[in-house]
Amino acid sequence: MFESILFPVLLLLGIAVFCAVLLTLAATFFAVKEDERAVAIRDCLPGANCGACGFSGCDGYAKALADGVSDKTNLCVPGGDKTAKEIAEILGVEAEDVVEKVAFVACNGTCDVVSKKYEYQGHKSCRTANMAYNGDRICNFACLGYGDCMTVCPQGAISIKNGVARVSPRKCIGCGICVRECPNGIIHLVNDTTRVVVECSNHDKGAVTRKACSNGCIGCMKCEKTCPNGAIKVKDNLATIDYSLCTGCGECAEVCPVGCIHVGSFICGAHF
Repeated sequence: MFESILFPVLLLLGIAVFCAVLLTLAATFFAVKEDERAVAIRDCLPGANCGACGFSGCDGYAKALADGVSDKTNLCVPGGDKTAKEIAEILGVEAEDVVEKVAFVACNGTCDVVSKKYEYQGHKSCRTANMAYNGDRICNFACLGYGDCMTVCPQGAISIKNGVARVSPRKCIGCGICVRECPNGIIHLVNDTTRVVVECSNHDKGAVTRKACSNGCIGCMKCEKTCPNGAIKVKDNLATIDYSLCTGCGECAEVCPVGCIHVGSFICGAHF
């Protein structure tokens, strides 16, 4: 009886040992060696996996740098200059400055100025609400205010105030996750040196915009005519700023009749 049980046990034990030896040999001789530089670069990155660098995530960016696919050490916006310097030291190249970015919501349609189509009572999600006639706001370009961007923000930099998402520049790391999450595409990344923004995304004609939101851009072109540098143009009924020309003088904001152009400072953490 004992011998009949012992033999299968020993047989299984022998098979297990044999398989273990095979796996160890395979791992030793057939393993794909990981570039030590890629590992070191990956350890420098913040791990947000936001894709702001243009690659699939932190692992993708680290591999691209180690393999020579990319020579840009300053693409990690969340990591900033510190990360760029560490990467440059690993690669033995000169460090490049990171252009820090911050998100802002191009909408000023607060609860007291925007009209609604209906009373939404579904799942509290911008993406879900957007499936029902572009949301409950009459303005099809408005912030729906249900906080999808706030939920995905890794830094807790976004809050909902008076029905509109607002970004805290001091907390924002410029990862851009909120930009991709917004179903209406009204969150944008700009350089943190930006001083003037248009807090509206409506492309309807002025009369239509006015009925939907009293804070919306009506395309009157006063800002365009006033700007001394030609930095602001009205395109598709919406004022648009060319930041390569903008000096932050704020003259456009002074003449805007609906107050949708704002002057402020992202660096100091002030809200527009």
